[in-house]
Amino acid sequence: MYEKKILSEFSIIISMILILFVSCSSTKGSMGEKKDAEKEKIMTEVENTDDMKYAFPFEDEKHEGTWLQWPHDYTYGKGFKGELDPIWIEMTRGLTSGENVHIIVYNNKEKNRVKNLLTQKGIDMNKIIFYIHPTDDVWVRDNGPIFVYDKDDNLLMADWGFNGWGQKTPYKKCLEIPKKLSKGLNTPRIDIHEVVLEGGSVEFDGNGTCMSTRSAVINKNRNPNLTEKEIESYIKRYYGASNFIWLDGVVGQDITDFHIDGFVKFYNSSTIITMNEEDLSIEWGVSKKDINTLREAKNIDGAPYEYIYLPLSKNNVILESGKKLGYKGSYINFYIGNDVVLVPNYNDENDKKANAILQELYPNRKIIGIDVRKLYQYGGMIHCVTQQQPINKK
Repeated sequence: MYEKKILSEFSIIISMILILFVSCSSTKGSMGEKKDAEKEKIMTEVENTDDMKYAFPFEDEKHEGTWLQWPHDYTYGKGFKGELDPIWIEMTRGLTSGENVHIIVYNNKEKNRVKNLLTQKGIDMNKIIFYIHPTDDVWVRDNGPIFVYDKDDNLLMADWGFNGWGQKTPYKKCLEIPKKLSKGLNTPRIDIHEVVLEGGSVEFDGNGTCMSTRSAVINKNRNPNLTEKEIESYIKRYYGASNFIWLDGVVGQDITDFHIDGFVKFYNSSTIITMNEEDLSIEWGVSKKDINTLREAKNIDGAPYEYIYLPLSKNNVILESGKKLGYKGSYINFYIGNDVVLVPNYNDENDKKANAILQELYPNRKIIGIDVRKLYQYGGMIHCVTQQQPINKK
């Protein structure tokens, strides 16, 4: 009996020690997880304070890489990706000559499919980096991360709100892309979801001037509770612009409500690339008032801009299938890479003319014309589906 009592008491003591040990281990584990979570939050979230200012590099500055969201069939049904694959292949081919290409794919199946496509086309896979995240669509310029520098030259992601151009299309998966990338890359993210601001709705001259259209930004389907001045304050803080050129634009003219990057692009801090007045007015639907505002625009130093004009396609765009889109194509929605300039082409006789003008403007970069007709039918071109990532200065 005595031995059993001792053994029983000993067993109780051992049990209490084990319980205490497990409890401490569990507490330690949960505390460790909490610390890890706090560490991740610190590393991937930036406190939204008024005294912090950011700078958005000009598009033709050195890139670390370019981001693409690869087409898939999960939103719009079978055949969508097959139409657009060739455009993405040619963009990737051109860009890999001078920078990395960051490709977001819907899932592992799509990753393998895209990898096989690129490999079969002889593209340098050493320059390709894949990220698996579900997306609704391909327009990374509008929903993807905007890379900016803080005052100490750290590279961060500005994560603006995105709602499918006023809830016109599915968007909730695309809205999450910057947050997911921030965590995966351990790049700090600035949450600015209180303002809906697509990347294609603003253009910058690299020296403090921003041009935009009110129809795509100060719109009840984007920012119903924000005034123009309030939106300017956000752009000033997170993009580093303080001189604003606002065109009225046209609500409902297209799915974007008249994004600026379809018809205006800054060549530098003193020069604007756009269309001639007839093309702007008759073909693109820009109002006389907006044309005057564009022509009278001044840079941050108060100096008037000079202008370079690109034509529209000579004819209305016709798809390979024979389908007529009923409107002409813009060459202004081009994208500047490190070694190349990717230019939307339309199987039109003005393709060569526009490409030649751009080759003169960018003599140290190869002009690559890409037939975008199958993308254009959905409302966008090259600039709309690309997003630059600047070099990390640290």
